[in-house]
Amino acid sequence: MESEIDYLYETDFMLSDEQTYSKWLINCAKKLGAKSVSIAFSFMDDEALHALNVKYLNHDSYTDIITFDDSVGKDVVANVAISIERVEHNAKTYSQSTQDELLRVMCHGLLHCLGLNDKTKDSQQEMRAAEDFCMKLFHVEHKTTNYVS
Repeated sequence: MESEIDYLYETDFMLSDEQTYSKWLINCAKKLGAKSVSIAFSFMDDEALHALNVKYLNHDSYTDIITFDDSVGKDVVANVAISIERVEHNAKTYSQSTQDELLRVMCHGLLHCLGLNDKTKDSQQEMRAAEDFCMKLFHVEHKTTNYVS
């Protein structure tokens, strides 16, 4: 599968092993029927993501992720912006590790590009099941648990 995943950091946060995350995301995409993957993940703070939310989506609210999806069919092309502050906050709120919350958010962006959404209760359940599937793939493939620095 043709694939390219880039990581941009606008905060002190950094993934400790980008290659591990890339392999996982590509594997998820493959198993979910993607033909190719080209995604850029940008990690930023709440204020930077809030500014994007206001500017591009006209939403005056904080969020953990915004996916700018330019996919065509099963060829995934996207820019994904993630607030690390919001991921850390949500991890505490939902009693999750920061790594697991980050995994959920990252695959959530990918899943939007593959046609899943979370606008209705039914679609939210479908999205959650797909997120769980992807997260299990990560934990099965990578036995260690400290990939977030």
